[in-house]
Amino acid sequence: MELEAFVAVAEELHFGRAAARLHRGQPTVSDAVRRLESTLGGRLFHRTSRRVSLTELGAAMLPDAHATLAQMRRFQQRGRSLAAGDGTPTTLVVAQAEYTSDRLLLRCLPQLRERFPDVAIVPEAMPTTAQLGALRAETVGLGIGWATGGVSGVRATVLSTEPFVALVPADHPLAGRTGLTAAELSTTALLTWPHQINSGLCDRLLAAFRIGGADLRIIRTADSVHAIAAHVAAGTGVGITVASALDHRPPGLRVIPLTGPSTTADQVVLTPAEPSAAAGVLRELLLVSSGLPPGGPGTAPAP
Repeated sequence: MELEAFVAVAEELHFGRAAARLHRGQPTVSDAVRRLESTLGGRLFHRTSRRVSLTELGAAMLPDAHATLAQMRRFQQRGRSLAAGDGTPTTLVVAQAEYTSDRLLLRCLPQLRERFPDVAIVPEAMPTTAQLGALRAETVGLGIGWATGGVSGVRATVLSTEPFVALVPADHPLAGRTGLTAAELSTTALLTWPHQINSGLCDRLLAAFRIGGADLRIIRTADSVHAIAAHVAAGTGVGITVASALDHRPPGLRVIPLTGPSTTADQVVLTPAEPSAAAGVLRELLLVSSGLPPGGPGTAPAP
């Protein structure tokens, strides 16, 4: 419960929303976080009456918490399988970061099942930073995430380069534009993803504003593009996301590409230095499905 509470609060940055997500009372979630902090010997969150934010310790421990919870779910699944007499099937855990394209993976998984009918495929939602640790620990066989700095021990190959886009209400003064620069959004109230969920995307977006000499003013974060779109429709501010996260054009909103330096992000497939046969085939299927040749350009071998 302690790890689940920590991750929920870290992603929601709100104890009430975390409690609702876990279907627990807020005091129960608060007590679980305090117990974990006591065990670790440090604070995981800065708490005020108006906001909750991660401490340096909390930000450092969040990827480990994600990986540990994923491993626990796999432990439980394997135990249930063995208890049911299903033998010891080979498992391929496929991790996917928020805001990456679902369509690409969904096209490839049926082909993978045909090639490896005895492999149990387990999809897991997991931020890119957590994927890196899980791939090194071999608790994940393949990941789809966002290019980020400091990758070691993992092979990263670019699947696609995705533009950042702005979401604005149809009646917004910017709605008629065909493109927007970071400078034009300076001081605008922006809604986007939490840094702890997608640090690579946040850093890339921050670079676009810094290069443009603009002020990045994020007033609200949300862990899904649908939540961002809802806040935009409600008039809270302008949403920022990546084009791959939009599985449809949100009704009543305009989608406007950002233009200028650093206004794109690379979606990557991540594998261990020596992937399993199933992970290797899935990687090639993803590359072919994305329109790239097997092996793909932009491949960085694990150091």
